[in-house]
Amino acid sequence: MTDCIKTSVLLEAKNIQLSYDDKIILRNINFCIKDIVRPGMQQGQVVSLIGRSGIGKTQLFKILSGLQKPSAGSITINDNKTVQAGDMGVIFQNYYLFEWRTVYQSLSLAVKQNALLKGKEKEMIEKYAADFQLNGELQKYPQQLSGGQRQRVSIIQQLLKGSDFLLLDEPFSGLDICVLDKVTDLLLQVSVSDEKKTLIIVSHDINTSVAISDTVLILGEEPGKAGATIKKEIDLIARDLAWKKDIKKERAFIETVEEIKNCL
Repeated sequence: MTDCIKTSVLLEAKNIQLSYDDKIILRNINFCIKDIVRPGMQQGQVVSLIGRSGIGKTQLFKILSGLQKPSAGSITINDNKTVQAGDMGVIFQNYYLFEWRTVYQSLSLAVKQNALLKGKEKEMIEKYAADFQLNGELQKYPQQLSGGQRQRVSIIQQLLKGSDFLLLDEPFSGLDICVLDKVTDLLLQVSVSDEKKTLIIVSHDINTSVAISDTVLILGEEPGKAGATIKKEIDLIARDLAWKKDIKKERAFIETVEEIKNCL
């Protein structure tokens, strides 16, 4: 197993409940994400939230981002701060973009929010555009882009803003295999760009999500209890499945994916 320790709590969900009238959607959600420290390198955190359709992943995603208040419980980040809208970079599945601005103009607005990139705005926009194979699309408007291209622009926007936390809703959908590999590689690069960088991925693509994560949270229902909860947390570091190339070929990885499917 890779040598590492988990130290301070970066994000904690405490007793999250969500109900609409008499219908319980989420029940007793508890988990925490800790800072992973690896000798000789910066290591961010990548957590996958997996659950079947309609189980409440989207609602939990919005609560984590501060865009929706739970009926009870709290989400806190660094130093016990209650999360607020804007604290996290949020990449929704519908890839919202300003339709009246070119891709370059939208990315310029994003990068201006990141003080660490002051003076390097144009350079960083062009770098990410090249990395995500969008350098020929910078002067286009969103309606001129494919769904996959809009998705990549949305991801770049949040990367340029520089938030410590990135929430990604189905980031692998609509991507062909070549672009999928590129996006996963870039997300891994982002995760090691800063010790506190934390990615939380909500996805139906179990294989890809698990392959780049250090932790998996499985959201599901329990017999005789209303509402979804975290049924299981899988520590991929402890299983020696984190931070490895070509991990999808390993027997332990295949067995873990099957375990997750059986738990849904």
